[in-house]
Order: sequence, then structure tokens, then C-alpha cells
Amino acid sequence: MIFGGLIGALMVLRGESPFWPPPGMPKLPIAVTWINTVVLMASAVTMYRSVRAARENRARILGRLLLITGALGITFLAAQGTEWVRLIAQGLRISTGSYGAMFYTLIGFHAAHVLAAVIWLGVVVVGANRDRYTIRNVRGVELCAMYWYFVCAIWPVLFVLVYLV
Repeated sequence: MIFGGLIGALMVLRGESPFWPPPGMPKLPIAVTWINTVVLMASAVTMYRSVRAARENRARILGRLLLITGALGITFLAAQGTEWVRLIAQGLRISTGSYGAMFYTLIGFHAAHVLAAVIWLGVVVVGANRDRYTIRNVRGVELCAMYWYFVCAIWPVLFVLVYLV
């Protein structure tokens, strides 16, 4: 619901603005963000394979795939962080106006969700290393995967609306 509200606010602000982005704002790094999008989508694949490994009682593979998924999530966050540092240095700040405010709010809210997913994934990794997940008990992996898929699914929408349109 919050993402829906924020996306709605973005659309209203864009519709009321004669220029979007406003003149003088730095260009968003499209190429880097495309690569970062691929990284996040790849993490959805490794998460899917993690769930499958848990359901097949393949503990060693489960642990490896969960670690790869987490590494991809951290890579996504690190790239976002470096993007923000560069954009702030170029003058795009949350106080710059509605453009900066919407950019940092939408992308930051998503980053917070990815961070929460990475933390949750860390808990699942610890459980996997303690053989908590067996063929009869995969619910923890499945629930974490559902949340992971959510953060992966919302990103392409944000990427298109914030970076490409």
C-alpha cells in the first residue's frame, strides 16, 4: 500500500510539473541501474533455487544459494549507495524539491525493504547452517523467499517510473 501511495504521488507530481526532471538536475545513472536491476533479478533466481533445494532436502546447496542471494542483495544495496553519494555530490538532494524528494523517498524506501530482506535472509542462512530446514520444514525459507520476491518484483516498476519514463 505504501509503495502504491508513493507511486501515485510521483505520478501526480510529474503530471503537475512542466518538466520532469526539472532543468539542472543531474542525470540518473541508467546504465549502472540496468546492471543493478539484473543483479537483483538474478537474486530472485538464486532465491527460487534455494527454495527448491530446501524442498529437496539439499542442505549444502541451500546454504550456498542463500549466501549467493544475500551477496547479490548486498551488491544491489552497495550500488544504490554509491549512486546516491554521486548524485548528492552532483546536487540532487532530498531538499532539492519534489524531484529529489520523490527520488530519495521511493528508492530509499525500496532500499530499506531490500536491507530488511537481507537481514531476514541472514537469519535464514544461520538456520540453514544449523540444519533447521528439512524436507518437512521449509516454511522459513519459503516465507523469506516470498518477501524477497516482493522486493525484486517492485524494483522493475520503480526503475521504469523513476529512471526511464
